[in-house]
Amino acid sequence: MTDLIYKDESYQIIGACMEVHSILGRGFLEIVYKDALEHEFKLRNIPFEREKEYKISYKSIVLARTYIADFIVFDKIISEAKCQKGILDEHYKQVINYLAVSKCKLGIIANFSNDSFESKRVVL
Repeated sequence: MTDLIYKDESYQIIGACMEVHSILGRGFLEIVYKDALEHEFKLRNIPFEREKEYKISYKSIVLARTYIADFIVFDKIISEAKCQKGILDEHYKQVINYLAVSKCKLGIIANFSNDSFESKRVVL
């Protein structure tokens, strides 16, 4: 079996997400979970940058549109918070694009909408 990329860091991120879900439960807007997750990262001394903006290059220019990832954690993992009935293909595709533009190798989709916390690792 292949070792998981950024295993320890992933467990820390998912642990923080699970704590947020266990306290808030489901039913809040996505922004509430992001705010709580920001606080939880601070409490756990997990380094992060919120709403990290990435410019998109095409040939010799930088395009007008940018991608804004919810969190870049440990300066190498994209973390996206969702509040939907499940993790959808569009969420997966969104994180793939974020990984491509950021040059990160791992993304974590965290879904807070269900009775149980749900996450998905996305590796590029």
